[in-house]
Amino acid sequence: MTFQDLMAGPPPTHLPEDPAAAMLAAATAEQVDLAAVVRTHPESPLAWATLAEAALASSSGSVRDDVTAYAYARVGYHRSLDLLRRNGWKGHGPVPWEHEPNRGFLRALAALATSAGRIGETSEAERCATFLRDSSPTAADELLG
Repeated sequence: MTFQDLMAGPPPTHLPEDPAAAMLAAATAEQVDLAAVVRTHPESPLAWATLAEAALASSSGSVRDDVTAYAYARVGYHRSLDLLRRNGWKGHGPVPWEHEPNRGFLRALAALATSAGRIGETSEAERCATFLRDSSPTAADELLG
């Protein structure tokens, strides 16, 4: 007889390597056109998250940049949800920060929480921050402080 811990919850989701990861890693030493990375890998949550983070960083309080960051983050988030579902995720459960390919999703979700807050979408910001914390407390600490 096999014992199954019914209280353990779903197993962690481990996403496959992001198709843009190598392109973005190679670019850390040089300047990169993030839009070109997205054009090359539009399916990449990491590319969209990186684009959103860049817009947030350059925002300086600009409503336009905050709205742009929100749009980029939302695309990354939705690309992530599709990818998570294709990899066995059932709508909840851990998505560990420690598994490097999960970081595109987690970064997109954090960028969505931040940008939603900046444009006054308070309930969305709170929902995304909670979702991030539920998915990976480590990611929430790392990305939201």
